[in-house]
Amino acid sequence: MNQSIKKILYFPITKIIIGIVVCFSLFVVIQNFVLKPFFYSIIQDKNIADPIIHCVSIIVLLAAYYYLFRLYDKRKITELSLKYLLKEMFGGFILGFSTISLSIFILYLLGFYHAISITTAHYSIKFFTILMFAALVEDLFHRGLIIRECENWLGTNITIVIGMLVEMQHIFNPNSNLFSLFFYLIWGFTMGMMFIYTKRIWLPFFFHLGWNFSQPFYGSNLTGLNDMGSIIQSKFNGPELLTGGGVGIEGSIFTATFLLLIGIALYYRAKREGKIVKSKLFKR
Repeated sequence: MNQSIKKILYFPITKIIIGIVVCFSLFVVIQNFVLKPFFYSIIQDKNIADPIIHCVSIIVLLAAYYYLFRLYDKRKITELSLKYLLKEMFGGFILGFSTISLSIFILYLLGFYHAISITTAHYSIKFFTILMFAALVEDLFHRGLIIRECENWLGTNITIVIGMLVEMQHIFNPNSNLFSLFFYLIWGFTMGMMFIYTKRIWLPFFFHLGWNFSQPFYGSNLTGLNDMGSIIQSKFNGPELLTGGGVGIEGSIFTATFLLLIGIALYYRAKREGKIVKSKLFKR
């Protein structure tokens, strides 16, 4: 292969673009032309068929990523390593759920959160599998691909900034406000640090899943969306800075503070353990 072509093909930005385009395109084709026609033909109820399609789609996307970069990079795909899967799965989910729960508890003590009733009638497995797939797409591409490639190329510190800026796409979510700008920067920092510390997508993915599940669980909007169901029917009242307002509990100053503390703790732990990568741009 011509050296100039090889240099372009293996340039980090090129790899990021190819990774996203190839994997996502393959997923879209398989989901729309294989999975949906097949499962809708054998299962009439979409509330049953759709969760199955979402779960199979997750496998398809992971497989596409794995085999693409196994062929592309000719390496072990360590970011998908299953070695510590159970530890990072349970730890991540519990940490994400607990972070939101702590904010809810503080609001309850302040009198700004009131639980009215508990029922699963307003929540379905379909909502949960949607959250699973959405979280996987973000964490696979943002963390597993963008953060990984940029850290190897630019070093950890510059990559953290890039990871924070990438999350700014969420500013267009419903009900976003000025505080949302700071929250998404913090989200990008902490989620990036979860990948940087473990070098695997599982901790950020399951944290993300626990985080997203806990908000409708407590009856909160989810990232500005009010149609993701609920388990605890509740009422929030009080200053928007504390309750999150229309954004949901993740827009609370409490939640953002806890999230930032997790990111800072991971950064200093990574630094102490020698996991902060220096930029290759400044190496002779």
